Amino acid sequence: MSATRLGIKVVPNASRDGVAGWLGEDLKVRIQAPPEGGKANARLCRFLATHLGLPKGSVAVVSGHGSARKIVEITGVEPGEIRLRAGVSPFPANRQT
Repeated sequence: MSATRLGIKVVPNASRDGVAGWLGEDLKVRIQAPPEGGKANARLCRFLATHLGLPKGSVAVVSGHGSARKIVEITGVEPGEIRLRAGVSPFPANRQT
């Protein structure tokens, strides 16, 4: 199965980990970890893998290591399935149908 890339907007130092919803094509995720020393990136990867029901090594930050906007690569699931497993509306709020 091929890898899928997904834009993420990370909010570090949150009171709890969780998916906040879609910001355009990006998924907004709150993470408890601070944005220092890669702690927020590591926790983001673990959280997303668990939240999506995937093995821990299935999610990796590939771009934006020092930024709130990141690109993560997810293996083991199709792009449409990621949206469904995220637990929020399967389509971005601004999408016209």
